[in-house]
Order: sequence, then structure tokens, then C-alpha cells
Amino acid sequence: MFLLLAVYAVASLVHFVHNAEFLGDYPGLPASWSSGGVYLAWVAMTVVGGIGALLVYRAREWIGLMLLAVYAALGLDSLGHYVVAPISAHSSMMNTTILLEVGAAALVLLEVTRRLFGLITGRRATDSSRRS
Repeated sequence: MFLLLAVYAVASLVHFVHNAEFLGDYPGLPASWSSGGVYLAWVAMTVVGGIGALLVYRAREWIGLMLLAVYAALGLDSLGHYVVAPISAHSSMMNTTILLEVGAAALVLLEVTRRLFGLITGRRATDSSRRS
């Protein structure tokens, strides 16, 4: 789980840095957005993930996993780039960073769902999968 979270955090950071540094090049984004605002959004969403991970680590799994589900959903929200402009309007680097973040977020959400299902059904994750 924690390896997936680290991969997602890095993928998210790469996307947000690219977004912030090339903000004017991203099609369809509001002119009112600023680079600083993009970085602040990344910090805020990452704090949600960090708190969730800490709670899971400290055996407060229900609330921790719920926060991690929110964190993953925030990464899926990057698909919103394609709501305001089609894939073809984005550069290959834009598409790469967006899709890497979304893919990593989807993997985190799948793992969180698996763990939540285990809590609901009474099946606990194995020790080896709990360390991942």
C-alpha cells in the first residue's frame, strides 16, 4: 500500500509541477488560475493522503482508508483536463503526466477498495500485503 501511495504522490507531483510551470499552455483552464494555486492544491491533496496513510499505519484503518479514497479520487479528477479540452488539444507531455497520475490514483483506489472490502467482510490483509 505505501509503495503505491509513494508512486501516486510522485506521479501527482510530476503532473502538478508540469501543470504549474506550463499553466498557460494547458487548454481550457481558467485564466484566473496561478502557478502558486496549482502548487497549493497539490499540497492540500497530498496532506489528505498523508493523514490517511498515517492513520492506516497507526491501525485507524477505517478513517485512514476513507481519507485515502478521497486522495485517490482527487487524482482521478485530473481527467477533468479532458472535459475542458480533448486529448488531442494537449501535448504528449501533458497527456503523459495526466494519465500517469490518473493511473496511479486508480491503483491506489483499487487497493483501498480491496482493504475496505476486507474490513467489511472480516478478512484482513496478509502481513506481506500490508507492508506494500
